[in-house]
Amino acid sequence: MPVEVKLKKGESVDRAMRRLKKLLDKEGTMRELRARSHYEKPSERKRKKSASARARMGRPVN
Repeated sequence: MPVEVKLKKGESVDRAMRRLKKLLDKEGTMRELRARSHYEKPSERKRKKSASARARMGRPVN
């Protein structure tokens, strides 16, 4: 599903780009693209997932 941002009448390109970036952030497209830019082993994925869970809980990451 392609993402489209159409220019409104009198809207600058900069504002349209800002809307596009906001839309991509909301969908998680850029995050997914960065995550898939290189192969991540399942064990690394698990380690990263548990580290982020610990960080959310406020525990120090070792």
